[in-house]
Amino acid sequence: MRSNLPAVLTFSGHDPSGGAGIQADIQAIASHGCHATSVITALTEQDTHNVKKLIPQRPDDIISQANTLLADIPIKAIKIGLLGHSDTVQAIHTVLKLHPHIPVVLDPVLAAGGGADLSDKQLIAQIIDLLLPCTTILTPNSQEARRLSGLDELNPCGLWLLEQGCDYVLITGAHEATTDVSNQLFHDGRNSETYRWNRLPYSYHGSGCTLAASIAALLAQNLDPLQAIAEAQEYTWDSLAAGYQPGKGQHIPNRLFWVDDE
Repeated sequence: MRSNLPAVLTFSGHDPSGGAGIQADIQAIASHGCHATSVITALTEQDTHNVKKLIPQRPDDIISQANTLLADIPIKAIKIGLLGHSDTVQAIHTVLKLHPHIPVVLDPVLAAGGGADLSDKQLIAQIIDLLLPCTTILTPNSQEARRLSGLDELNPCGLWLLEQGCDYVLITGAHEATTDVSNQLFHDGRNSETYRWNRLPYSYHGSGCTLAASIAALLAQNLDPLQAIAEAQEYTWDSLAAGYQPGKGQHIPNRLFWVDDE
């Protein structure tokens, strides 16, 4: 058995339903042959319908937990998900500035899949000012890209987000009224590629977490960013296609679909 699995550190919220957040990240990271370490940014009360309550964790605790892990385990990539409070952004920024060599994948969770708003103007401003300059790959959905940039058209959104310091911006298109799903990649000052995927029939909870955690895990496996972005989308689509409905709300990805294939 391998004893040197590449380690990924994820900052994300705890989703009691198991559809998104820390559980989603751990499953996706493990599926790519990596070891998942985690710092919970917020507790939540939620089900497969929506988030009902958000309980941010203490910034000092977030910093100390992360520093303890980073001092012990060689982290190969960092994934950031639900933030929930501007103080959390500042805490994570403090950690990132001490480890600028570690690639960062940021999934800017601004709203729940069920529609609950999980951000405010101050939080968005802090993400732009503190986290985007530290981000290797940003993975907003189209609605998040518009909220972050304040722009309507997705091409200007992507270019604007690049200008804030991200190396790559992948805007996912499941929320758009299109026949298929078009994910647009921005890099090197331009819209460099569009990935098209067959649209699946359900609404899913945890797809963004799955994609971002997959990219982080593949970066930890030393894939270059373009290859990691492409392979993570394929894994995410397969997880969604094999998804299921554990409750009465949204479907969730089956991130362990590959177990059934063995």
